[in-house]
Amino acid sequence: MSAKLVERLIITAEKSRPAPDGGFLLSGAEVSVELPFEPARYLYHGWQSWSLAAWREIDQPLPLQKPAILHPMQLDPVHVRDARPNGSWLGAVETPEEGILFLGSLGLDAHVELDGRRLIGRYEAGSGDWFVGAGDETTVMARYADLLAKRLGQGRVATPPRVWCSWYSLYTAIDEALLHKVLADLGDLPFDVFQVDDGWQRAIGDWEPNAKFPSGMDALSAHIRASGRIAGLWLAPLLVVPSAPLYHQHPDWLLRDEKGHPVSAGFNWGEPLYALDTTHPAALEWLAALMRKVRGWGYDYLKLDFLYAGALPGKRYLDLPREAAYRNGLQVLREAMGDAYFLTCGAPILPSIGLCDGMRVGPDVADLWVSPRDAILLANPTTPGGQNALRTTLHRLWLSPLLHTDPDVVYFRSRRCSLSPQEKGLLQDLSLVAGFKATSDLPAWWTAEERQQVQTWLEARPRLQRLGRYSFKIDDRPVDFGPHIAMPPTPRGLQKLQGKLIGWLGSQPFVLRVLFKNGERALQKMLAENV
Repeated sequence: MSAKLVERLIITAEKSRPAPDGGFLLSGAEVSVELPFEPARYLYHGWQSWSLAAWREIDQPLPLQKPAILHPMQLDPVHVRDARPNGSWLGAVETPEEGILFLGSLGLDAHVELDGRRLIGRYEAGSGDWFVGAGDETTVMARYADLLAKRLGQGRVATPPRVWCSWYSLYTAIDEALLHKVLADLGDLPFDVFQVDDGWQRAIGDWEPNAKFPSGMDALSAHIRASGRIAGLWLAPLLVVPSAPLYHQHPDWLLRDEKGHPVSAGFNWGEPLYALDTTHPAALEWLAALMRKVRGWGYDYLKLDFLYAGALPGKRYLDLPREAAYRNGLQVLREAMGDAYFLTCGAPILPSIGLCDGMRVGPDVADLWVSPRDAILLANPTTPGGQNALRTTLHRLWLSPLLHTDPDVVYFRSRRCSLSPQEKGLLQDLSLVAGFKATSDLPAWWTAEERQQVQTWLEARPRLQRLGRYSFKIDDRPVDFGPHIAMPPTPRGLQKLQGKLIGWLGSQPFVLRVLFKNGERALQKMLAENV
């Protein structure tokens, strides 16, 4: 930490002491660091995998993203309307000395905001520890990661697997015969994992195979393993929808608000989403049994999604802080799944550290770079798209010492893909920098040249060097992501009015149901024509 800057800091905390390798360790329910300069940019750090992480000019506050019905599944609902620059667990500003001044919690249920020239950290319940650091951004973030590792732990697996995932080509339109065909078409490409994504289950909360998998999930797993690959499976175990029997059979397992109503976890699959209470003993027993069941089917790679549901605010069986309650549930899931590879997604960041092997660290990608409707009219940086995934993933690479940072899949196909060659190249380079390789391309959609590109990418073991915040050297090739991650302009005038209308429509369940049905029909038509 710069000696001159240290001398000018005014720190308020119950306890403050120098950290062994530089910076300060603080203790308190609320701490503050008064800045000896006027900050220009702030590091927003979103709550869960899909929530925005990015540097932003302080005089350009983030507009309220829309639609509101999706806030629980895209943002931290406790802090949706915070007007000041703020973020979950940590925050930072750039210093005049071309470094950063950083404040980060070393515990859960914490938030940081910038109030004028003060960085303020608060715990939602009780008191806890904090780290203050200043200097080179990479060095400061590495020190923070090291402190978190000592308190929360690290992933267990040294090398991340190379994954083929069914989602970004087939979405929910998977079936047993089609996945058998894809597996055969992959041939000897060196994928370590063949992961079955959403679409195999009866309903969200009813985790049994639907009619499209007549031989059962254990038979599919055996077929995958016979190819020499690990069988992977997607689940969203902390969610339940009204169409699932669980919702009606065990209403006492649901997270509820002060009035006794089920807490909204968003809206998807044409239905409202609700959350399980991860402190309820019977619900925890059910979750553990579910993990043992899917392991018994033969799935040794588990992608658990929409995990934020376990940390939403509400009344629980046990009166625990919400992130502590989530971590309690995640611990049960981790123990029950044994030595399976555990990838978290839609997951609160800090409460997942030490319990998972890998984590999605950005929003979903898509076969388009950016949606102007979502980016500008809805001011929503969490929706699927290549740019949104690139932007947030780059600001989460500091997690790499703690777990495998999954930037989501990459694309090689030119068929059914609107990404330009440059955009596909950016996502491919991001996967090399993050160290996690996955794709969903159907092998039947590749040209011979594209298939060879996949082979080369899977086998690549490049030398990596970080040159700056967004610039790297991959072997001897410089890569600069900086020009490609700019935030869209804030909507004004007519655009602002259009955004309000579209945001209102997007919060109406009947509109979302129509969109979901239309999307399913379009997917079925596309597959009939292309597979």
